Amino acid sequence: MKIKGSQLVALAILGAIGGWMLAGDLIIGGQANPDAQTIVEREAERSEDAFRVRYMTVSPAERQEILAVRGRTIANNSISVRAETGGRVEDVRVAKGQEVAAGDLLCVIDDGVRGTSIAQAEAALEQAQADFGANDQLLQRGFVTRSRMRQLQTALDSAKANLAAAKQDMTRTEIRTTIAGTVTEPLADVGDHLSPSSICATVVQLDPVKFTGQVSEQKIGEVSLGMPSIVQLVDERRVTGKIAFISPVADERTRTFGIEVLLPNPDRSIREGITATAAVPLQATQAFRLVPSWLTLADDGEIGVRVVGEGDAVAFKPIKIVAQEDAIVWATGLEDGDRVITLGQNYVSSGQTVIPVPDEDAAAQTAQLAD
Repeated sequence: MKIKGSQLVALAILGAIGGWMLAGDLIIGGQANPDAQTIVEREAERSEDAFRVRYMTVSPAERQEILAVRGRTIANNSISVRAETGGRVEDVRVAKGQEVAAGDLLCVIDDGVRGTSIAQAEAALEQAQADFGANDQLLQRGFVTRSRMRQLQTALDSAKANLAAAKQDMTRTEIRTTIAGTVTEPLADVGDHLSPSSICATVVQLDPVKFTGQVSEQKIGEVSLGMPSIVQLVDERRVTGKIAFISPVADERTRTFGIEVLLPNPDRSIREGITATAAVPLQATQAFRLVPSWLTLADDGEIGVRVVGEGDAVAFKPIKIVAQEDAIVWATGLEDGDRVITLGQNYVSSGQTVIPVPDEDAAAQTAQLAD
């Protein structure tokens, strides 16, 4: 195959260009500069230049975590005042919604035959006393045995007990509350027949009132008795109370622990069953405030940040995120004074030497978020 002249010219031009690139001489005004670097030398020097990264020096800050617990209000105490004897309700002295004090009369049961029972018990006691007295005189004369006297003493004691029981049963016709509170249903009506243990009235104690909610097993260790809590009701009212109870046993279904907060309620305006949220301030801890864009992943997938260490060498530090708020995260695992790379962290690797440049924008951003 013959090579054409044009092809020879093209080959000559390509050879000349290649030779010039290898020589790298710069032609200025038609003359080569003998002191100029070759292209190969310039590229080698450029590859040896350290990579520039931006960093911010971090310090720990005090973080006050607020534990939010959703729940509802319940009565501090609720009792069903029950009859201790049977009979027809003769009178009901209270109405639904009425406030009562401990010892107040709620219901009155008809005496029925109780008066007759007392009279019979009194007569039996009088007879037992007379028998015992007469035989006691005969015992002194030797006409009655001591065994007989023991029988008479037993009869006398039984008569006394029967009278006391009859009188006690009479007092049970008046049913009184043992706690102060508000009367609610179920409530007996006049004419109802109550048997022992039947409900006369229900009394709920709403001062103080309780807030009850559930805390996760991860956070229950940070909650203790007596800790203050601000409870916000569904109607935006806020009431301050203290934690009065922490369940020692977890709910088997949810693995959460119940807590109760006692709230003052002198005017009884907080009713039972209102949806509410308790804000419990936990003990303050030290953590670092970071911007999510600073975070990166190690080769094994562990989350952390890259920092500029001694000799401006890059190092990876794993962190633990403890909370997230809007545009920042709170994390542990760093040390005071660490230079966290804020820009360029994904283009460098551990051990690589870099040129660190303070990131004033990042400092201003974190300061604004802190405010």
